[in-house]
Amino acid sequence: MVKQKGFIACFIERVIIINSILSNKKIICIFVLPTLIIMSAIIFVPIILSVRYSTFDWSGIGKGTFIGLDNYKQMFSDTRFLHSAKNSLLFAVVSIVIQLPISLLLALILASGVKFEKFYRTVYFIPVIISTVVIGQLWIKIYNADYGLLNTLLKAIGQGKLVHDWLGKENTALISTFIPILWQYVGYHMLIMYAGAKSISSDIYEAAKIDGASPVKTAFHITIPLLKPILKVCITFSLIGALKVFDLIYVLTNGGPFFSTEVPSTLMYTTIFDNYKYGYGSAISVFIILECLVLTVLLDRLIKTE
Repeated sequence: MVKQKGFIACFIERVIIINSILSNKKIICIFVLPTLIIMSAIIFVPIILSVRYSTFDWSGIGKGTFIGLDNYKQMFSDTRFLHSAKNSLLFAVVSIVIQLPISLLLALILASGVKFEKFYRTVYFIPVIISTVVIGQLWIKIYNADYGLLNTLLKAIGQGKLVHDWLGKENTALISTFIPILWQYVGYHMLIMYAGAKSISSDIYEAAKIDGASPVKTAFHITIPLLKPILKVCITFSLIGALKVFDLIYVLTNGGPFFSTEVPSTLMYTTIFDNYKYGYGSAISVFIILECLVLTVLLDRLIKTE
């Protein structure tokens, strides 16, 4: 009993010490300072440099010429850039309208306690941890016009007239690049929503069951409203990810054919590293940052959570 009291007294004493430390703003600032310095070096400094370079006509070698806002004026009059911005916004809409509902449906089904729940949870999350280059090569093989799985399947079910060069034609290339990206991150959002659904008290579901609520009504009137903060996070992640998407589009089409699948990030890459227009490419990067920031703030204002 004496030892137990000594342990409890020691525990309470440590809690008091921790609370006193956390209430000291100077100590908090000291602990936060190293992280702030690292974040500034990795994030804020490159952003500031990009803003500076965007006001120059610079090839990346030697000294650039200051041209003010001319790069931004050129950017908003460039039809290629405007088309890429439209593609990224379209992908953002598709991600929110198609990807997230699928993720939510899977999360609700798994959280309801289906058989082999852990197995399905793992399977759905596997695409998230696979390398983007590997996924790109996988879907290139699926879309291949000669021996691709998709065309082979269409022929096998007697729909040979639908056989198509999916990544090589302008009318299908864009949607064909969207599908792998949506497929890859369905499991990511599903796992976040699943964790949120699992954290809801079982007492609420038992009360609803006693009141005669069906699983569908329970989902719409209990689970989804309580998941609103989680859904807001997923929508934000989906929006930002869509606006700055690069890797899979670069692997699948590199923005082609005829720039039909180009997005601002791929255009920025080719502008800087292929055309050596560092000033104009930096202006595009600043646009991507501002676009993500502005739309995230608007999203935060539109979706209110208690």
